[in-house]
Amino acid sequence: MDAGWLVAALGAAAALLHAAVCVVALGVLPAGRKPSTAMAWLILVLAVPFLGVVAFLLVGSTSVGRRRRTWQREVNDRVLAAVPAQPVVREPPPGEVAGMAELNRRLGAFPMSHDNTVEVLPDYQGSIDAMRREVERAERFVHVEFYIAAWDEATDGFFEALRAAVARGVEVRLLFDHLGSRGVPGYRDLLRRLQDAGIRHAPMLRIDPLRGQVRRPDLRNHRKILVVDGRVGFIGSQNLIEPGYDDPGNHRRGLTYRELVARVSGPAVRQLAVVFATDWVAETGEPVSHTLGPAAPDPFASGVPGVAAQVVPSGPGFATENNLRLFNSMLYAARSRISLTSPYFVPDETLLYAVTTAAQRGVEVELFVSAVADQFMVAHAQRSYYGALLDVGVRIWLYPAPYVLHAKFLTVDDDLAVIGSSNLDYRSFALNYECVLFARSTALVEGLGVVQDGYRAASTELTAEQWHGRGWWTAYVDNVMRLTAALQ
Repeated sequence: MDAGWLVAALGAAAALLHAAVCVVALGVLPAGRKPSTAMAWLILVLAVPFLGVVAFLLVGSTSVGRRRRTWQREVNDRVLAAVPAQPVVREPPPGEVAGMAELNRRLGAFPMSHDNTVEVLPDYQGSIDAMRREVERAERFVHVEFYIAAWDEATDGFFEALRAAVARGVEVRLLFDHLGSRGVPGYRDLLRRLQDAGIRHAPMLRIDPLRGQVRRPDLRNHRKILVVDGRVGFIGSQNLIEPGYDDPGNHRRGLTYRELVARVSGPAVRQLAVVFATDWVAETGEPVSHTLGPAAPDPFASGVPGVAAQVVPSGPGFATENNLRLFNSMLYAARSRISLTSPYFVPDETLLYAVTTAAQRGVEVELFVSAVADQFMVAHAQRSYYGALLDVGVRIWLYPAPYVLHAKFLTVDDDLAVIGSSNLDYRSFALNYECVLFARSTALVEGLGVVQDGYRAASTELTAEQWHGRGWWTAYVDNVMRLTAALQ
């Protein structure tokens, strides 16, 4: 056979295969995706077909499996049936607040609850110590769920309190994200110590091909929740690990994480308990319905009383991007002021329009982010949005090194707030299981304002002149990373 003919035939076959891949991609990739996401995948597949197809097969689907989605729907239905209908707030609220609460109820199953007490805990070790004290008071059960869990010098007292609780007959359960915690030094030692302490534990979203546990590898359960006796709950941004995240690279750079956690007493605690229960059953098959009674009185309650609050779960188990819809609703309802704090601000089109539209109609908008980054790609993708924000008057505050501002909360006007685990990025909207607390309280927003005042005093404001004067290479990298952010 003539070698030239063979080369020509192979070339023709490759061209036909390339054309076929492109035709199929045009009809398949846009299905069920936002236009920006579909376009990013199409560019990758059309430019480098083999790499693009492999990447899409690995990380192109956000599905966590029919079984888990079905379970999530069944749990939502049971919660809606079990919780009696109640007014959103006792006094007639602004129409927007009632609408947001009803949106959250329909998407996440929980109604707005009343008479909650919420304490803001902005100190890293202080929040771990507060959680430890509640575990030491536990009489019936302790439910712990964190994206990252590590037994180190900062968390040793907390885990020893869990060990002691088990010894006195308290039911203790611990959930942690499989890949999120597995990469932390000492993971195997953590498993051994949990076993020795008698703490029931399970990894979330485990990947184990030998057991048929296969899914998109970058899906995460990013929630951070603690519930004790149905009496008190904690929710926020902080992981169960020391403030350098046990990362040698962070330690060499001196990076330390700044977090924010909310201590909650009142009816919203039951909602946090239900979120934990859904994840525990999904991972272990063990029901914990006996822990889901009405919230118990908390004689140790501290913080702001009388808070109307609602827990909003979101993630791949939901098809409705619950957190993103809430954030957009709040931003469009804003009348005077919006303050956003997020370590990763990589908005989709809807969130970017909500933020910039608010600024263009005269709302004061500010964004707190870190001056230094712990993730190269996300940091550059985030930076690509600064120009659009600055051009409409959004004030951007850069929290100084060596700190990573990892807190995740936002406030709107004088009485609306969200605190939780959700970043303002594609990943938190579509790929991560998240949980936030939506609250209405003037006193709570004032307390968060004190925290924001501290951030502002420590930060440097980024100006439009400084931003637009950056080098062309930096701008190029920012824009390339912006494209990768949409590959979900």
